[in-house]
This record gives sequence, C-alpha cells and structure tokens, in this order.
Amino acid sequence: MSYNFDKIVNRKDTDSTKWNNLKDNYGSEDLLPMWIADMDFQSPTDVIDALKKRVEHGVFGYPYIGTNVYDSIINWVRKRYHWDIKKEWIIFTPGVIVGLNIGIKEIGEKGDNVVVQTPVYPPFFRVVENYGRELKVNPIKFDSGKFVMDFEDLEEKIDDKTKVMMLCNPHNPVGRAWTKEELNRLGEICIKNDLTIISDEIHADLTLRGTKHIPIASISEELSNRTITLISPSKTFNIAGLFTSIAIVPNKELRERFTKSLEQMEIGHVSIFGSVGLEAAYSKGEEWLNEALLYIEDNIDFVIEYIKKNIPEIKVVKPEATYLLWLDFRGLNKTADEVNEALLNVGKIILNDGRPYGEGGEGYFRLNVGCARSIVEDGLDRIKKSVESLKVKA
Repeated sequence: MSYNFDKIVNRKDTDSTKWNNLKDNYGSEDLLPMWIADMDFQSPTDVIDALKKRVEHGVFGYPYIGTNVYDSIINWVRKRYHWDIKKEWIIFTPGVIVGLNIGIKEIGEKGDNVVVQTPVYPPFFRVVENYGRELKVNPIKFDSGKFVMDFEDLEEKIDDKTKVMMLCNPHNPVGRAWTKEELNRLGEICIKNDLTIISDEIHADLTLRGTKHIPIASISEELSNRTITLISPSKTFNIAGLFTSIAIVPNKELRERFTKSLEQMEIGHVSIFGSVGLEAAYSKGEEWLNEALLYIEDNIDFVIEYIKKNIPEIKVVKPEATYLLWLDFRGLNKTADEVNEALLNVGKIILNDGRPYGEGGEGYFRLNVGCARSIVEDGLDRIKKSVESLKVKA
C-alpha cells in the first residue's frame, strides 16, 4: 500500500468532536471514542497538499465555484456509479443534514407523513419534527442472515397524507447497500403512491468488496424526477470539517424550490477550503480510497473473528458498506442502560447506543472501525472486559 493506515494520528486537542471534551460529555478523559462517524486516518495527501497550497496563497476572499469543481463531481459520479448527471442538477449545501431539512421543508406541508426506515441515523427524526411532519416508521427486518426492507409493512403505512420517503443508502447503521431489485421495488411503491424520495447517500463511496452502490435516482427517469440525492466527500475522505455536500436534483421545479430555500437562508455557499478539498478528493483521491477500503474491510473481518472467538454473546453481521458495525448485545439479557454503563465505566469505551436510532435499535451499539488496527484491538479488548463484568453480575 502507498498509505500507512496503521499510523496513529493524535487527535486530542485538535478541536475534534470525537476526541475532545470527553470529561465534559462523558465524565472521564480516560475513554476510547469509537462512536461518531469520522475516521482517524489522515486525508489523502493530494487533498492536504491542495489545502496547503490554498493557505500559502494567503488571501481568502469570497470564493467562486468554477467548472473544474462541477466536473470533478460529474466525473466521480459517472465513474463510480455509472450515472450521468448534469451541472445544473448540482446544488451545494453545508452538509447532508441541511439537504434533508430543505427537502422536507419544500415538500408537502405541516401534518403530512414522512416514511423513515428504522433503525436509522438519528437526525432523520429531528428533520421530520423540525417542519411539523408526522413520522411513519417502516422498520427494517432481519431475514435469512441479513437486514432487508419490509415492503408489505411499507405499503400498509402509506396513506393519503404520506408525501416523502426518506431513504438511507447505504444504510446507517445496519450497513446494507441496497440492491437494484430492492430499490426497484421501493421505487415502484413510491411511484404508485406519488412519493418524493430524499435519499441520503453520504456513505455511497464506502462499499466493500463485491458490492456496488446504486443511486436510486439512476435507475429510471421517473425515479430521477422524484428524487433528491444527497452525497458528500466528507465521510469518504475524512473531510467532514470542511462542511461541503451536494444535492443532486434533476427535477427542475423541485430544484428551484430547493435552491430558493437555501437562498432565503443564505446558506447555499461553499467555503474556499470546501471547494478545494472536494475537487482534490474527487479528482485525485481514488487511490487513497481504494486502499482505505481494503484496510477497513480487514478491520471489519478482524472484529467479526474476534467477537466470534472471544465474545460470542455479541452478534454481528458483516456490512456491505461503511466503516460502522452494528453490534447486537441482546444475547447478554441486559438492559441497554446496563450495557452502556459497563462500556463506559468498566471498558472505558464509547459506542453509539442503538436506542436513538429508533425502532429496532434497542440492544444494539454502533462501533466505528475507521481507525488503526491497534485501536480496533484495544477497543475490542475493552468491549470484552465490559461484557465479562456484566456476566459476573448475572
């Protein structure tokens, strides 16, 4: 490999949400954070060099987003997903969550229903509440060894007030990269019921070997015209702090409403560093990404084997995408509070409690393995210690 992902980068005292203020947030500095979805790897050298060059110029006035930035996005999407998008479809936002908010704001009205497939990334729930919409929960089910969509339940949940389907693809936290067959079935239901799809595809680039990401909007013109697709280089290249994301909106009328909403709040801008980082990542970051994905998958395989051998009470299904593992602690027959207390106070490790992810999340905890192998090993040893303490109390 050209990149050394075993390298430990000290992120303490670097204004990191993940590593700073552990005492204020969790009561102790002596904790290993393996929760929030950013990686501990340094970003690609080409991204770092591009940002350094911009800093060395020394003038940071209002930015202009040139054709080269748009071309980097168009070429990346075409190469990775075989989807030809147009420049005019591209809208910049400060983050995917902003895109989710704008989409919900501009579709329907207060009291309308929004379908969300749980367990899912917690901001989905906040977005629905922010604009007075009603939540319709369509839980994912576990069948034949993997998480799948429950289409029968979905059709039962849709009524005349349902206007939006919020999709997470690849799915956070269960790690599914939905197949074309699954997306086709979902799309048929949305077309039949005249639903607009807001598709969070921020983890699209993080598919593992043998898996391909399929944007639902790329399947047909009909789906393209009813979909807002949200992507970003932030998770992919570990540049979330640049706050630069993209909404792809082929439907002209929907795109104009989306753009107008951004303009009204004066947030449809990209910083100088955001545009520089994005262009460098999409234009020159593919080699780094390919190596990072191999390393991450090796980490995932290591975790699965370790758990199978040392902590068989925990169940885990190998994800098809992301650097996140959805660990099932229910076999311990302990409450989520008891598990969380053991993780924090005995193992001294921070994982994401599954309860905020909605129905189907209780008893699960999310583990981030986008880090050096030595940190993964340390984290697993801490989880094992936590589990052993719970077994002693049984």
